[in-house]
Amino acid sequence: MPSTPPQQPDDPFSPPSADEARAQRVYTSLFRIAERHAATDEQRRRQVHPHVLGPHEAIRLVSYLLSGAALLDDGEAEVDRADITAALTLIPLARGEMDELELGLLDMARGRDMTWPEIAFGLGLGSPQAARQRHERLASRTERTDGQ
Repeated sequence: MPSTPPQQPDDPFSPPSADEARAQRVYTSLFRIAERHAATDEQRRRQVHPHVLGPHEAIRLVSYLLSGAALLDDGEAEVDRADITAALTLIPLARGEMDELELGLLDMARGRDMTWPEIAFGLGLGSPQAARQRHERLASRTERTDGQ
């Protein structure tokens, strides 16, 4: 998790850009969930990376607490609407990270001479064409994200 929030514009009368506003919401969302549900060592042990709350872990944590798959510690605040909104705010970031991870793995698979039929099988897709199309979609989505 970042140690400081993104900077606010110097001019209080200029509306923030959509990207700056989103970055602030992401930071605030991670901070909120970390402070409310990952503040103690015991709470952090529910995570994959106990010292850093990543977006996907924050989403999973809120989801698990809501569903009862994870239990609140004594004195821990109940998951509220703001926690749910914070987790929802992180979904696009987690999805983007997963897209980048999948694209990288697909590129490495191709670099290791795996065929599209083999890749399609690994992804559970019905055809090599579907695997190629998935790769193209991921590549175009991550290029858009990188350009923002």
